[in-house]
Amino acid sequence: MPAVCVWIPAFRLAVACRGTPDVLDEPLIVADRPERGRVVDCSPAAAALGVRRGMTLVQAQAVAHDARTVFDDPAADARTWSAILDALDAASPLVEDDEPGRAYVEMHGIAGGARGWLAGVRAALAGFDLPLRLGLGPNRFVARAAAWRGDGVACEGEPAAFLAPLPLALLDLDDDVRERLRLLGVTTLGELAALPDGPFVRRFGAVAADWHARARGIDERPLRPRPRALRIDRTLYGEGEAASEEQVLFALRTLVGRLVDDLCAAGRRAGRLGLFLECEDGETRELQVRVAQPTAVPATLFELLRARLEGVTLTAPVVGLRLAAEELAAGGVALSLFAAGDPDPDAIGVVLARLDAVLGEGKALRARVVDGPRLERRFALEPFALEPLATQGPRAEPPPLAAEATLQLRLVDPRPVEVRMLGGAPRFVGSPPQEVLELAGPWRVEEGWWTPATGEASPLARDEYDVCLEDGALLRIAREAGGWTLRGVYD
Repeated sequence: MPAVCVWIPAFRLAVACRGTPDVLDEPLIVADRPERGRVVDCSPAAAALGVRRGMTLVQAQAVAHDARTVFDDPAADARTWSAILDALDAASPLVEDDEPGRAYVEMHGIAGGARGWLAGVRAALAGFDLPLRLGLGPNRFVARAAAWRGDGVACEGEPAAFLAPLPLALLDLDDDVRERLRLLGVTTLGELAALPDGPFVRRFGAVAADWHARARGIDERPLRPRPRALRIDRTLYGEGEAASEEQVLFALRTLVGRLVDDLCAAGRRAGRLGLFLECEDGETRELQVRVAQPTAVPATLFELLRARLEGVTLTAPVVGLRLAAEELAAGGVALSLFAAGDPDPDAIGVVLARLDAVLGEGKALRARVVDGPRLERRFALEPFALEPLATQGPRAEPPPLAAEATLQLRLVDPRPVEVRMLGGAPRFVGSPPQEVLELAGPWRVEEGWWTPATGEASPLARDEYDVCLEDGALLRIAREAGGWTLRGVYD
């Protein structure tokens, strides 16, 4: 899978200084805004003076007195990068958007060979006055390394030998991992590739297998063609401040109306909302709001946002609002002849927004029964969504109710429980002890007996019992190496 890596170092800086490339060699700081701003990019000369991404603008100007400050334009960044990705379609139909400033283009099936592929990609981007770096390799990681080595570099030989002298920075390791490797005398990809795979993975974990493979030039990840996404957003900045809840909601209602106008003009419905609030003291808050069923109804979107804001506490007046509609769906709503009994999607959406406000983003989950060897693995939790509740056809008649009720086992967090054994079986459970009137089991759960040979995890051996106590409680208890635990209660 030959791939070309397209890399624009310091992408935001390059866009901010577009048309004046000669200034890129000077100490330059790119900040996100003039007041209470932070550094989002900088030139190599500014980095040499101590400027780092994430610094406040005051800190950056303190360490680099002579550096010039320019301000980032996120809209211009997005437009420029989108135009670059569109232009790359002329070189290959498979383009992966890795991050703003870096993309991969798969050249499998494209005529021309190594030099022809690089020339084709460069020609597709000829209209952009930006400092491009192109690298070619047999996979995405080697292509990235080639672009890191220089513009127009191609790996046409053995990937491991090509990567050997390059630093570990290409692997995007955490600082503590890189320091541990340095203490072991490993500073280059070649030195990492020379380590024995098994002991290295056992010491650093399963993810280390990917590091070791890439250091040897092996990267089996396929390119992910970029989705054709559309985002519509609106902002309210520089129009005063909102110091009360009513003022924030009034401004938000205005913003929702403007956003809905844009959605209607584009013939779209919003499947997710992103709300960004900026306060007078510099605090920022970003909230995600799920929409149970994509919609462009202003009242519904406003109610979802208001429900999501419940429980949010801000320490200063709001001076800026940004509202974005994401996961856009085509206009119009699909209707079903048999959906009269389906839940109201707007009501479900408001409930989900309130749950997110109380519990946190993504904490509202539904349980699904799955097959599993252990009791605690026989269910899975997944995000709650409206789709499983919607009717796709005529409703089937519900099955008849059983003549007798079935006991349901409710799993609980394992906790220690006192158990006294008589004759090799539990006879008293709990504190104070309750006599066991009925007993079922044991059921042996045993797995992982092979782990001592592989060095992964630890084996499990457990005996489970169902016990009926003299007070009427019906419990699931288990005996493991560490003692007895309560595992479930029958309701």
